[in-house]
Amino acid sequence: MERKSHIDTFGAISLFSFAIILSFNQVVIKVTNGGFGPIFAAGLRSLIGLTCIVLWITLRRKPLRLSRDLVQSGLLVGGFFTFEFICLFLALDLTTVARASVIFYSMPVWLALVGHFVLPGERLTPTRLVGLCLAMAGVAVALADRNGGQASLLGDLLALGAALGWGGIVLTVRLTPLAQERPETQLFWQLLVSAVMLLAVAPLFGPLLREVEPLHVAGLLFQGIGVVAIAFLIWFWLMSIYPASGVASFSFLSPVFSVLLGWLLLGERVGPSIWIALGLVALGLVFINRR
Repeated sequence: MERKSHIDTFGAISLFSFAIILSFNQVVIKVTNGGFGPIFAAGLRSLIGLTCIVLWITLRRKPLRLSRDLVQSGLLVGGFFTFEFICLFLALDLTTVARASVIFYSMPVWLALVGHFVLPGERLTPTRLVGLCLAMAGVAVALADRNGGQASLLGDLLALGAALGWGGIVLTVRLTPLAQERPETQLFWQLLVSAVMLLAVAPLFGPLLREVEPLHVAGLLFQGIGVVAIAFLIWFWLMSIYPASGVASFSFLSPVFSVLLGWLLLGERVGPSIWIALGLVALGLVFINRR
């Protein structure tokens, strides 16, 4: 498909579905961490996803272009991917799904801020600046609330680090030779680098296994196949068609769903401050995404 200047109906439906999947994934990560060490689980997830991507490429007979000019950008995007999920998996081990999600899905805020300087055609307008301020205020409210459920300052800061890592992935995909590659090639580099790095450093973060049960294994398979190999591939494909800030801004739906799923499935207590933070972030991202 040709590149488009705005989000159309197909893009909106696809991104809405992706937001729901990502929201549920936060709950799954939280549950899976009960059976596996967080970083070990993240590494296994990348390995499962990498296997699926290689099988997909082999079956479709579309060879990967692993030329020398892609090595630097491939290692960079893989490094951002590794950093993002070290932070996210540890954050969800320390704090609630609701808190981590509100902060993690502030990613479009930081992307819009940096994109103003480095992404052509995505400069900040007065309306988008208002949205930026609202969303940043929401993140500040979430960080300041130390009583909303299982509050952990380290967990909150790790969630913020994960958001910055996610933004780094988007910028790398848009600004390096990877921008000319197919989505499966972009994802291949991220999974290859992260699988090696995450599994290598996993022993530094404590026991690899906790109390593994069938539910934890099922959660890991869902993450590796359903999220990494399928949902992420679709997301990078959408990123190659629609404006980066527009695609990213649809993630304002994910923290809404994540807060609700954390409350519904995990019985998390959601304090008033988290609802205020969620409202500010969501409203801010709506302003950022306005044409």
